[in-house]
Amino acid sequence: MMKYLFGGAGLITISLALTTLVNQESLSTPMAPTASVVKLTPDSIYNRHVNELYKSAHLAESGLTESVFEKAVTGFYNLKKSGQLSEHKDILTIADFDQSSTKKRLWIIDLDQKKLLLNTWVAHGQRSGTDKATRFSNTNDSFQSSIGFYLTAEVYRGQHGKSLRLDGMDEGFNSNARKRSIVVHGADYVSQGTINALGRLGRSQGCPAVAPELANQVINSIEGGTVLFINVSDPYYTSRYLNTHVAAMYATNDINTVPQTELADTSLSI
Repeated sequence: MMKYLFGGAGLITISLALTTLVNQESLSTPMAPTASVVKLTPDSIYNRHVNELYKSAHLAESGLTESVFEKAVTGFYNLKKSGQLSEHKDILTIADFDQSSTKKRLWIIDLDQKKLLLNTWVAHGQRSGTDKATRFSNTNDSFQSSIGFYLTAEVYRGQHGKSLRLDGMDEGFNSNARKRSIVVHGADYVSQGTINALGRLGRSQGCPAVAPELANQVINSIEGGTVLFINVSDPYYTSRYLNTHVAAMYATNDINTVPQTELADTSLSI
């Protein structure tokens, strides 16, 4: 009887030993990490690209918000996809009329070089508001600014000297720009002196006027088929050029936003 008891105890002891050994080996063997899959889509790649452009050009430091920049860049790529832009330069100009006229609310950005070329004042229309622009029109003789996307066109000399014609691309919002003679030109009332005297910039008849000493630099930088975007947070403003998915598809396939090998796969494991 004792033999059987000790035999059973021996079996129990061996079983416990084996179990302990297996557990120790399990603990000493590192577990394979669980793969986390990050989906790469044109939209996600595009968002990263816009963020990198914004940071590289130090636009936050100059006072331009990323949300306004993203809208402008989206319009730029939609217009570029349509074949209407210059093939020789990737210049984007943004006038943010959400900001006070005393702020330097005009930015000229070289997207190819990821560089801010100029940040300066820009005037709005007489009947759009005093310090801030709050009213906008596409109507002749309204003396109000028009919001939306423009293409820069030909240079000419007029009553304000060297000037740049604009073609409004958003039907119903700025499509009468050429008929209204809405152009980029220099004006004496765009100056620190005017701000000191009036507490705001002077105002135009609807043109995005700039300081006279900078007019040549501005016009030379942006003439000939580049994008000007006049931004306003208007709930009624719509544009066919604000299609983010179209911009994403064009950007990720046309320019070197990411290596082509990365674009070939739809996901990466990290």
